[in-house]
Amino acid sequence: MVGGPEEPGDAPEPQQPSAPEPTPEPPALEPKPPVPAPESPAPSPGRIRRQEPGVTRPRPPTVAEARARDKAIRRQEELAAAKAAADEKRRKRNRRLIGGAAVVGVVGVVALIYVSSRPDTVTAHCIRDENGQEVVVDDHYCSGSPGMGGIFIFGGHQYRYYYGGNSTIGQRPTGGSTVLPKGVDVKTKSGTVIQRGGFGSKIGKIGS
Repeated sequence: MVGGPEEPGDAPEPQQPSAPEPTPEPPALEPKPPVPAPESPAPSPGRIRRQEPGVTRPRPPTVAEARARDKAIRRQEELAAAKAAADEKRRKRNRRLIGGAAVVGVVGVVALIYVSSRPDTVTAHCIRDENGQEVVVDDHYCSGSPGMGGIFIFGGHQYRYYYGGNSTIGQRPTGGSTVLPKGVDVKTKSGTVIQRGGFGSKIGKIGS
């Protein structure tokens, strides 16, 4: 009603709250295009440095390179020393073998010459031996049994046998010895057997 006073007791009608307005959805974002990766700069062409003798200085070696070089040098020195020692040992061994073969060869040759040149029978000559003077005499002065050292005493003089060599009565004997040889037959010119060869054994008494 217009213009009329409100009567007491008439309460105003409560107003119904209005429904909230719907929140508008944000617009869909469009996908951004991928950002291209930055291009790496193209490698610059290398430069060739010329090395001139006497001008260009070599790069000093690194610690590892220096150690490797020293190790290789020591290894070469050790190998050289071992090779030299082996060569020296081989030379000494060959020298010993050659020396031994030479000694054996010389001994064999000497033995062969001795055997081939040794006579089967040696002639014993009676000599007078006084004061170092030796003179060939007749065999009968060396008859009988000799004394010590093969000495015969006859008429106050000393006689003994001289084996081999060239002996002429009345002259000094040469080319033989007063030592009884071994391994051969020993006889006097008259045929008396002093020793029968083989092992140097005597047959009977000297002069028998």
